[in-house]
Amino acid sequence: MVIPSRNGRELLAAQMTGIARELERLAAEIIVVDNGSEDGTADWLRSAWPQVETEVSPAPLSFARAVNRGIARARYSHVCLLNNDMLLAAGFFQALVDAFARVPGLFCATAQILFPPGVRREETGKAVYFQPEPGDFPIRCDEPLPGEDLTWVLYGSGGCSLYDAAMLRALGGIDSAYDPAYVEDLDIGYRAWQRGWPSVYVARAVLEHRHRATSSRYYTAQQLDRILEVNYLKFLARAVASAEVFDQLWRQALDRLRLRAAKSSAARHALQQAPWIALDGGPKNPAEYDEELILALGSGAVAVFPGGATPGDPRALMAADGVDVKLRRGAVLVALCDRLQTPPAVVLADCAEVVLVRRSGGSAAFRAAFEQTVRKWRPQVTHIEGAEIAQLVAQRGFAASF
Repeated sequence: MVIPSRNGRELLAAQMTGIARELERLAAEIIVVDNGSEDGTADWLRSAWPQVETEVSPAPLSFARAVNRGIARARYSHVCLLNNDMLLAAGFFQALVDAFARVPGLFCATAQILFPPGVRREETGKAVYFQPEPGDFPIRCDEPLPGEDLTWVLYGSGGCSLYDAAMLRALGGIDSAYDPAYVEDLDIGYRAWQRGWPSVYVARAVLEHRHRATSSRYYTAQQLDRILEVNYLKFLARAVASAEVFDQLWRQALDRLRLRAAKSSAARHALQQAPWIALDGGPKNPAEYDEELILALGSGAVAVFPGGATPGDPRALMAADGVDVKLRRGAVLVALCDRLQTPPAVVLADCAEVVLVRRSGGSAAFRAAFEQTVRKWRPQVTHIEGAEIAQLVAQRGFAASF
């Protein structure tokens, strides 16, 4: 585990007992990157928590540079990045670890984020990209549905996610271009998806976030808004490989900034920087996985619900229009629906898993969800209900038995 901390001794003191409790039965290490602190963090850790490894930077580093120093020291197969303003609920790490056993080829398992009582929930862990209304930022967190778990997400929060360490290093670590913070977690998650490496939301890994407990000490709200706007443009220029997808997202971003420019200095600043960001670009590799499918799968149009039945033998997958279908017990169901809601209890009881795809998400969302479900479950039998569903499945080159 890697925790970056700048003058966060009190925050660390509040979370460290919970971290130690949750790691008690796991082979693990704790690395705190003391990031330009002046509050005696390093000395306090050596005295109060001698089992914690401390990486000290005399001068404050960006989030990316700080966590990369911790990642370089990490020795285990997985690395958890955790902010110092997170309080863990019981079972936190075990739930994240379990996700890697349940989702083949998983890159990132990200937690469910709660906020203190009385504070508006700005993050949930279920991060999605959506087609914004004019003026809306295109990345948001959706409220998870009851029973939802292991839904694919666009990226995992850099403050509470467990990553496959080998994959993380293969991607070059966290991109230090995102200075001083924000959007670097979107960047690493998106670049992993480009290689076909998924991220999922883990409902059972719960924590409470004391939002911006560190960043608000050093930056005003206006400065943070400016950083976010510029770094999002950097993400588009550096990470998006498809010319068609880049043109679409870049135009949307500039149109949104122009709408906000009259009232927002952050939007005006980002617009001024946009030509240089676009020209500078950054390291970019061809995507191995269709970027339109990445955005569709992470659009909030898909929700995954673990079922109560043991997977059947042979393992069966059904794709259908709606959940009101005759099911083989232990099957996995991928279903189109008009709106996302928790499936009926009788359906969940009969299925090993139910994947719902909102019809308004379009054919790309269904195709992406079906493809990822096949990859996860490797069914021996696939049953397709209806001509429309068969056409969607055929577009991805899957054969179906009827």
